[in-house]
Amino acid sequence: MIRKLLTGNGAAAWGARLAKIDYVPAFPITPQTEIIETIAHWIDKGQMDCRMITMDSEHSMITAAGAAAATGVRVFTATSSQGFLYGMEMIYTVAGWRAPFVLVNVSRGLSAPITLEPDHNDVLAARDSGFLQIHCATCQEVLDSVLFAYRLGEDERVRLPVIVNLDGFYLSFTREPVEIPDDKKVDRFLPPYDPEETHFRAGDPISQGVVVLGGSQYSYFRYETHLASLNALVVFEEVSIEFKELFGRSYQPVEAYRTEDAEIIFFMMGSFATKAKDAVDCLRSVGRKVGLLRPRLFRPFPVKAIIRVLEGKKGVAVIDQNLSMGKGGVLHAELCSALYGVADSPPILVSFIGGLGGRDIIREEFYEMAAVTMKAIERGETPPPRLLYTTEEMMRMKGLQSIARVEQLKREEKR
Repeated sequence: MIRKLLTGNGAAAWGARLAKIDYVPAFPITPQTEIIETIAHWIDKGQMDCRMITMDSEHSMITAAGAAAATGVRVFTATSSQGFLYGMEMIYTVAGWRAPFVLVNVSRGLSAPITLEPDHNDVLAARDSGFLQIHCATCQEVLDSVLFAYRLGEDERVRLPVIVNLDGFYLSFTREPVEIPDDKKVDRFLPPYDPEETHFRAGDPISQGVVVLGGSQYSYFRYETHLASLNALVVFEEVSIEFKELFGRSYQPVEAYRTEDAEIIFFMMGSFATKAKDAVDCLRSVGRKVGLLRPRLFRPFPVKAIIRVLEGKKGVAVIDQNLSMGKGGVLHAELCSALYGVADSPPILVSFIGGLGGRDIIREEFYEMAAVTMKAIERGETPPPRLLYTTEEMMRMKGLQSIARVEQLKREEKR
């Protein structure tokens, strides 16, 4: 085992290297490019026995990834934001092929307006595609999750592609201490991919739902994909036990932090959850019973694990780093559907939208969210969703609007 300072991108590249991938179809996009550059450097130096091809677009890249995986090759690729959306047609298609490979998505807010910093609307656009989704909060999780993803996707009970998601800039370019596991231990955890009878061979055709079919057959294949995704919950638990035995680190579908006696829970995904941990510790120091629940596995959605943690809690501050236009936060809607009608006496859920386009969420805002949630509990009613936005930010925005208005008036006077 070696301990290094790695960026999130570097950790993703190391995960691919340790997995002994065979093929990398690639296309560059900020803030993902460092992953592919690192792998290309290792291939050039003879440190990886792997074939890399630069494609003409993300659409071609994902097509090539799925086609190669369908022949029994271990495939890795990575993208971000607009590139992820450009390949969206094939995101749905390759999942329908039941072709397991790993796609690292370095989250970046979608245009317009354009930004280079992160939120989760890009990756959440694929939540219904059939891809599994693992969301990381640290660089160590990024490396480990790539290895996890291959074990999940390649398992014969699943056979689906997997997205490993990390936040751009906040995690992709942040260096953290990362333990790089020993090659031999990784080989025990992740043996060579054995596609058995699920890959394409010209002399031995198999049944795949990839041609034009009627509604009956279409329904069958789509629902089979859904059931395979649910199987990943069982496989995840099994893989987690083996991973801990080999590497000493434990991962569950959800991370619960100081939740045992908590009355209020912060519920969120991604690297900003580390900020929530800090806020939880500060609130605990003044006697507030607050905890954090973070889904690592977003697809399939770990409903039972979430219900277990939230049983008996009074309120949940759901913090969405995304915005579903016309509806609100995606996580809030997911959690509502998981709890109501299923859990006994579910907690009050309070919706907050924050971190869009990489906007920071400061400690004091976590304090405010806890206070708003406590008031909702006391009143027994749920307030409307709230955008995290300070008075100072609004004043700056109004200043910019005033400047734009002055310029507009000047142009009108010249006419």
